[in-house]
Amino acid sequence: MMAGVDTGASNDQAAALLALHNGSGFVLPNAWDAGSARILEQVGFPAIATTSAGIAWALGVPDGGVLDRETMLEHVGRIVAAVSVPVTADLEAGYGDTPDEVGDTVARAAALGAVGANLEDAGADGLFDIDHAVARVAAARSAAPSGTFVLNARTDTYFAGGGGDPFAETVERAVRYVAAGADCVFVPGVVEEDTIRRLAEAIPGPLNVVAGLANTIDAPTLFSLGVVRVSLGGSLARASLSLLERAGQELLASGTLDFLDGAIAYADLQRRFGE
Repeated sequence: MMAGVDTGASNDQAAALLALHNGSGFVLPNAWDAGSARILEQVGFPAIATTSAGIAWALGVPDGGVLDRETMLEHVGRIVAAVSVPVTADLEAGYGDTPDEVGDTVARAAALGAVGANLEDAGADGLFDIDHAVARVAAARSAAPSGTFVLNARTDTYFAGGGGDPFAETVERAVRYVAAGADCVFVPGVVEEDTIRRLAEAIPGPLNVVAGLANTIDAPTLFSLGVVRVSLGGSLARASLSLLERAGQELLASGTLDFLDGAIAYADLQRRFGE
């Protein structure tokens, strides 16, 4: 572990994050910087995820592997250091071509104090071969700290558009990822309620679905379908940037300040960030 990381506290946070996966369902919001993480913590969320998309946009570049590992880990570290709740890191596809490189990425995220990680099974050329993808999950599991570290294996079978049966391929991959050490399986891109229910029944572990990306199904409905973990991806960052764009358009067009209606007061933000 890096200097300054309390391994006992990290283990406690990891256990707390894992325990959420054993309940009836929870919402995991995605922060893109230290300030957004602190606001979400103060709202009352018991855990926070990072968003690779939001971090990329905050740096003025598109999502999808544009940022290098060093840059992403730097921002993950800032988010972890800003809050006292568990943080799980979006590590995209692991920032490496080999399982060993993926394992090193996970170890470095854990050294920053992250107590969980997302790992995708696709790259620029589409889905990884299933055996290679399983090896990457296994390497991530082996590289994670001993004890509890919540590994969320993402499969992009509903994004790949390979022409096969995405449901069957999702279940096959999920079964193998769980066997390789994944604690949860993340299936973005699935939008039909019946399919989500069937996935929750077929996958031998907690199911994570993203809300606000390809679907607008609310969290209570997703929980009723068997989903355990509902994340937001870049949706909160998109909402914030949309507000900024509308504010800029108003200022440019009329110079009025209607965009400030309901805004948190300067003194209130000073107090919150000073706590």
